Amino acid sequence: MNATLPEALAGLLDGLPPNRAAQAVDRLIASYRGDTPTDAPVLRDRADVAAYAAYRMPATFEAVRSALAALRAATPAWVPATHTDVGGGTGAASWAVADAWPEGGHRTTVLDWAEPALALGRELAAGADSPALRAAQWRRARIGKGLELDPADLITISYVLKELTAADREELVARAAAAGQAVLVVEPGTPDGYERIIAARDRLIAAGLRVAAPCPHSAACPIVPGTDWCHFAARVSRSSLHRRVKGGSLAYEDEKFSYVAATRFPAAPAPSRVTRKPQIRKGQVLLDLCSADETLHRTTVTKRHGPDYRAARDTSWGDEWPPGA
Repeated sequence: MNATLPEALAGLLDGLPPNRAAQAVDRLIASYRGDTPTDAPVLRDRADVAAYAAYRMPATFEAVRSALAALRAATPAWVPATHTDVGGGTGAASWAVADAWPEGGHRTTVLDWAEPALALGRELAAGADSPALRAAQWRRARIGKGLELDPADLITISYVLKELTAADREELVARAAAAGQAVLVVEPGTPDGYERIIAARDRLIAAGLRVAAPCPHSAACPIVPGTDWCHFAARVSRSSLHRRVKGGSLAYEDEKFSYVAATRFPAAPAPSRVTRKPQIRKGQVLLDLCSADETLHRTTVTKRHGPDYRAARDTSWGDEWPPGA
């Protein structure tokens, strides 16, 4: 029987002592929150990889899926034939790409330097609903300096840049820009994650790509460095496995992330993007927007705006404004 991602993850920790999973998760959290880039794979063995997949794959999947939805809105007729998942680990971004284009006509290649991650990713994908996932290629490669990337329609780099030195980040994004028709970079929705996204955005633009999402333009970001950061949130449903690994009781969590999607082909970015959770008050909705005129501003939509008011009440953080523009 073919499986969705939650179904594929369901039995992941069977046979692994609970304290072993918890220890692996704690070590991984410390590694990913640290400030020093690593020169070796963070995922060392099967226990590490199983804990990582249970702990991080659902959130990474939802963040990348949300970013891909914005890219698809800007390029509705485009369907990638080839996809390279750089630093893909167990393949969360590849699952998100398969979800975005469920017809499964694309060819995916996952590159990572941790063989245990590739092995588990291959195992999970073998039972997936998506024919693209079942046929994906899983290849070991050192992510960073010297990485050779074959031409691809879509290149994804999700939650990878923090693990690299600044020089390796620049080279990786430059190589992705040279090889990809569309490049999506996703990082944690933190101030330093946003800084890495802005650096990647600048390099992609310098290489001749144009921003398709989330920005409504390819000019300089209007956020003043050090005063704020651009990030969004994706709702993650917690399975029983997810709650077990993370020690939480809620049925959901919000994954905060920053991203940039850029293309070499024409795209139609949103005229404005909602950059904060809308504030709904009596008879009005307050929307914080980044707009095509290269400004950040707040607009108030009231009942007298009729259909726009009803649309504003249904608008979420990260959506384009006005809807369906």
